[in-house]
Amino acid sequence: MGRIWSDENKYAMWLRVESAASDVLAEDGIVPAEAARAIRERGAIDVDRINAIEAEVRHDVIAFTTAVAEKIGPESRWLHYGLTSTDVVDTAQALQIQAASKLIRDGLVRLATALRTRADEFRHTPMIGRTHGVHAEPTTFGLKLLNWYAETQRDLARFDAATEDIRVGKLSGAVGTFGHLKPEHEERICARLHLKPSDIATQVVQRDHHAYYISTLAVLTATLDKIATEIRHLQRTEVREAEEFFSEKQKGSSAMPHKRNPITCEQISGLSRVVRANAQTAYENVALWHERDISHSSAERVIFPDSTILADYLLDKTAGVIEKLLVYPARMMRNLESTGGLIFSGQLLLDLAEAGMLREDAYRLVQELAMRAWKEDLVFRDLVAADSRITRQLTSEKLARTFDLKRQLKNVDAIFARVDAKHSTPQVVTA
Repeated sequence: MGRIWSDENKYAMWLRVESAASDVLAEDGIVPAEAARAIRERGAIDVDRINAIEAEVRHDVIAFTTAVAEKIGPESRWLHYGLTSTDVVDTAQALQIQAASKLIRDGLVRLATALRTRADEFRHTPMIGRTHGVHAEPTTFGLKLLNWYAETQRDLARFDAATEDIRVGKLSGAVGTFGHLKPEHEERICARLHLKPSDIATQVVQRDHHAYYISTLAVLTATLDKIATEIRHLQRTEVREAEEFFSEKQKGSSAMPHKRNPITCEQISGLSRVVRANAQTAYENVALWHERDISHSSAERVIFPDSTILADYLLDKTAGVIEKLLVYPARMMRNLESTGGLIFSGQLLLDLAEAGMLREDAYRLVQELAMRAWKEDLVFRDLVAADSRITRQLTSEKLARTFDLKRQLKNVDAIFARVDAKHSTPQVVTA
């Protein structure tokens, strides 16, 4: 990913655009065929020479064309024919973004695959579900992983759409009016580069495309932050239901040898904030003066390399965490059972209502016992079994069913089936 955004590759993409343009113009007899061939065969990149020229002329595209012309020779007078700087820069940036997107997509597919695999592994592993950080009702760890998997599938759909949306080039001149080339030239040049021509442009491709793309990366990395935040909670000493892999020689603290900290997940949470911040900059880049200013340009030299590199990096880190995640089903069960059955209060309420008790009366009764169990650290299940107001309504067999964990989790397979019917994880194919 870093290579894609290197100066050498950036200038190579500029030259690719220049060569594609001269080849198309040569087909129409506008540029001599021998000149197009010279540009294609003798054009070469010398980053040091470009930098040296730019230090004098203070214009990167002029420095680029000057340095490349030195390699081409006399035919270089046809280099950059009919083009303005941003024709080359914006179109080449689209090529860089497409290359970056292939890597990001592969990383997203890898993460989705890991999540789906481990979701099956823990499909029926019971754990407590928490709302507001407080025990709610039973769920399974497989469902937690499946929920993350389904979100990555939405991320993938959004990312594919954003990648296609930004697969746009433009070669329409200084203010987008095709003052020197024709629209069909732009179409054919873009086709050679596997890009779409912009429907309409000024001197630049309109930056709503770019804001959409960076925003999609921000949503994607927010998903990674979500996963990392949950694992950080599950690794807390009081919870300890899952944790990052901790290698044999790894150390968690310079002072406390017992420490096993979720440092990778904390890194994921921290760096995802940078991508979200970059999205704000991308929004600011949409509004430019008239047909173009360059206030967006300097910012994009930061936010595009940083956001794509970070997305790629964070996907790799998150996939690694999931693939090696340490999971403790026995601890999950102990935590689930730690409140003595309080988590079945909702089911007890329903069963009492079904047995004939008014819902408000049933709610007050169940809450009374639940609060007593909570405050006095008693076993809720025992309080229920000893209360005649309940046993008059529910037999011991019905109460056993009230507190039956399998009853709560009977639809797990149906949820998996519904997710699988909608989503199918594609395979990683790196170009």
